[in-house]
Amino acid sequence: MKVKSAELETVCGITSSIPVHDIPEIAFAGKSNVGKSSLINCLLNRKSLARTSSQPGKTQTINFYNINRKLYFVDLPGYGYAQVSKEIRAKWGRMIESYLHRSRQLKKVFLLIDIRHAPSDNDCMMYDWIIENGFTPIIIATKLDKINRSQIQKHIRILKDKLQPEPDTVIIPFSAVTRQGKDEIWNLIDTLTGQE
Repeated sequence: MKVKSAELETVCGITSSIPVHDIPEIAFAGKSNVGKSSLINCLLNRKSLARTSSQPGKTQTINFYNINRKLYFVDLPGYGYAQVSKEIRAKWGRMIESYLHRSRQLKKVFLLIDIRHAPSDNDCMMYDWIIENGFTPIIIATKLDKINRSQIQKHIRILKDKLQPEPDTVIIPFSAVTRQGKDEIWNLIDTLTGQE
């Protein structure tokens, strides 16, 4: 898809209702500071539409980005940030679960995991949770530029060993710096949403 317009259209907090519409949605999940905002900005050719922050836990809402009036990117709250209270983390969890259950237009969940490290327990819990909610996530292995090219397959194996994904799970190494993986991600999105 050629991005002609992109805007943050709806922000849903803990007490907000999920918007109802007939446009396909692609959701992005991942722990705090894994690079969700950087991925969204890269895909949309924008520098700061999705706010990046050195302060983890910044996204505390579900953010709906309208692209070309034909597609929504849905940025889910980052999980696993220790300095947020358990009560707030539980509310975020209920908010994400409510979205996964109630959205009628969600086509796929992209789960972002930092390729430099083995998936955390929170990553594994989120993966299992997405599966339990009826979706097989696509794994985006972020921060690819931070490791040597010769180490990529080793790190993918570590990711698979810890996460134990379904056999047909797609894993895409991605770098917001070099933009490697961007075209592959867009090709998948276009196929999933019928925008080919």
